[in-house]
Amino acid sequence: MPPTPDGTPIWADAMFPDVEAAKQFYGDLFGWTFEEGDPEYGGYTQALSDGKRVAAVVPRMPGMEDVPPAWTMYFASSDIAATAARIRELGGTTEMEPMEVGEFGSMLIARDPGGVQFGVWQPGTHTGFAKQNAPGAFSWAEVTTRDADKADGFFPALFGYEVQRMVDENIDFHLWSMPGSQMPSLGRFKMTADFPPEVPPYINVYFGVDDCDEAVAKVTKHGGQVHFGPMSSPFGRFAAVSDPQGAAFAVIDLATTEGEPPQVTPA
Repeated sequence: MPPTPDGTPIWADAMFPDVEAAKQFYGDLFGWTFEEGDPEYGGYTQALSDGKRVAAVVPRMPGMEDVPPAWTMYFASSDIAATAARIRELGGTTEMEPMEVGEFGSMLIARDPGGVQFGVWQPGTHTGFAKQNAPGAFSWAEVTTRDADKADGFFPALFGYEVQRMVDENIDFHLWSMPGSQMPSLGRFKMTADFPPEVPPYINVYFGVDDCDEAVAKVTKHGGQVHFGPMSSPFGRFAAVSDPQGAAFAVIDLATTEGEPPQVTPA
């Protein structure tokens, strides 16, 4: 299997004060099943869709009681030490220095100069998502930030993304692609004034569903919140939500598209 290009979204996980509640919520929402949490790695519990790994949930670590639940998007790196050094050169910060996770690989946690948290994963035996772009699996991600200029100067320089700007006077949105790829790898969305000031910058992780409206109904039934949508788009019908413990994410029905694809131009 060829190595995953640096900068590719490769994995997602979230830390919760109540992992059992998270498993019940996401199990009902996405049909996930869960492996047994590994005590050697803090109870890290992988989620499976159709028997294929798609994400993970983990108990909150001691000393992190004040850290709110949030999904973390990891990007692939073939040299995590070099990536860490480059993050600092570009004005970012490394909150967790590169750390080996047994034979599975190495990880770090960082922030861009505007405060967007993200992870980096150098694969070992764990090569990341085993299922993508389908119901129950990771389908898209958007760097969502008030400091769009800082994100634009950081992530493409870190991972070599090619950048396009969506032609739309109502939003400030960029598409970031791996060099030579015909398909974007993720987006960058500048927060509008509608975002409450207490909402921090973050990477919005999208998970595929069979029916967006049905998924939103399940979110609210279980005590989660809907922040935006459901809304139809050329890419699928989607909604931005958060789970009952406050972790924000999005759901998207990739099969339910509406309208013409938006125009893009080199940024």
